[in-house]
Amino acid sequence: MGAATIVIFVLGIANFALNRAVFDSGHPLFMRLPRSSQMLGRRAAFMTEFAVLFFALLLSVEGWPGFAWAYGGYTVFNAVAAWLILSGRV
Repeated sequence: MGAATIVIFVLGIANFALNRAVFDSGHPLFMRLPRSSQMLGRRAAFMTEFAVLFFALLLSVEGWPGFAWAYGGYTVFNAVAAWLILSGRV
C-alpha cells in the first residue's frame, strides 16, 4: 500500500461525508421527491460512491498510482457540487 492508496482512501472518506451532508441538507429538490425515491436515491448514490472508491483503490494497489489524481479531480467536482447545493446556489 502506497501513498496514492492512502490519499484515495482519505478522499473517499471526504466524498462520503459530502454525500451525507448534501442528503441531510433538506434541499427543496430532495424534499419534492417521494420518501421512497429519496431512500432509493440515497442508497444508489452511496453504492455508486463505494464502487468508484473500491475500483480506484484496487487500481492504485495494482500499480496505477495515477488514479489518485483522477480520484482527486472527482473529489473536487463533488466538493464544488456539494458547495453549490449546500450554499443554496442551486
